Amino acid sequence: MAYRNLFFDLDNTLWAFSENAYDTFQEVYNLHRLDRFFNSFEQFFDIYEEENLKLWKLYEAGSITRDELNYRRFRYPLQVAGVGDLSLADDYSADFFRIIKTKKRLMPHAIETLDYLYHRYNLFILSNGFKDLQYAKMRSGSIDSYFKKVILSDEINVNKPNKELFLYALESTGSNIEQSIMIGDNFDVDIRGAYQCGLAQVYYNISDENEYPFQPTYLIKDLRELTTIF
Repeated sequence: MAYRNLFFDLDNTLWAFSENAYDTFQEVYNLHRLDRFFNSFEQFFDIYEEENLKLWKLYEAGSITRDELNYRRFRYPLQVAGVGDLSLADDYSADFFRIIKTKKRLMPHAIETLDYLYHRYNLFILSNGFKDLQYAKMRSGSIDSYFKKVILSDEINVNKPNKELFLYALESTGSNIEQSIMIGDNFDVDIRGAYQCGLAQVYYNISDENEYPFQPTYLIKDLRELTTIF
């Protein structure tokens, strides 16, 4: 049965989250003169990113709330630096969220790929991102008009890779599972989650991994490869 419904992850699949976040943190670092506490921006960012990745895994597993995720990840670098005034973390986190949603960078060839797919398939976003950010990021990247519906974990308080979110996405869009496929860059979150509920997958392997716990339905390293699959 031919695919008709394409579910895209957003961050680092279409919208270049890693690059946009790095740029935003540089702005925030300078704005709040965080060089008072760190030897360099790179030192600050490395401390933040290591803890952030751990906390996101806990959030995706449902072990911590969104508020706890944000509270802990923004305070952590200052705690490591021995900064007593943690209200500074509230200030720079507010500026981070204000600035990042204005960033426009997309993953390579995102627009030309969406242009090809738009009139041929039903396109949807399926993301663990926060509702108040994801819509703004899509507008900033000028990709919001390509999608019939945006499905976010915030809607039902269940995150990928929990199959409940994938099944909710299928039901809420009226999509037949045999005609649907998930496209994402995170193997554990996007690909494993889709696999566990019987949904086909396209793994966008931007990290050049060579070993997988199972073989995804399709494997790509360039978004333009989607035009040869669909």
